[in-house]
Amino acid sequence: MNTALQPPPILLVEDNPMDLDLTLRAFTKKRLTNHVQVARDGEEALAFMARWDAGEQLPAVILLDINLPKVNGLEVLRQLKAHERFRRIPVVILTSSREDRDLTAAYDLGVNSYIEKPVSFSKFMEVAEQIELYWCVLNERPGRA
Repeated sequence: MNTALQPPPILLVEDNPMDLDLTLRAFTKKRLTNHVQVARDGEEALAFMARWDAGEQLPAVILLDINLPKVNGLEVLRQLKAHERFRRIPVVILTSSREDRDLTAAYDLGVNSYIEKPVSFSKFMEVAEQIELYWCVLNERPGRA
């Protein structure tokens, strides 16, 4: 399969089944052209690094929750941003945390954006639309032809 012709995927890192379902439904309803890959904990998210090293297409953006089992989202962010090749992948924290320390820590680690998870489906739809428009359509990435 020629991945050069396919839009890059979105990696969604989310452990909460309800939030995962809500996000996927919002992207489906918006007819997102980017395939959404899912990691259900921080360990699964970090495993994508080996897949990318093996030649799998890099994501357009990573949507990352902070409160994850096994490895928390801030540690996932730290490891991604410490990697020479993967540090340029845009990472958007999508979390229910309103803690100033989480916000500050995320930006200190190099996050590109920090969004509090919307409560209602209509607000999730708005966020999904903005994520697609900005990170998948308008944003220029290194190596993009």
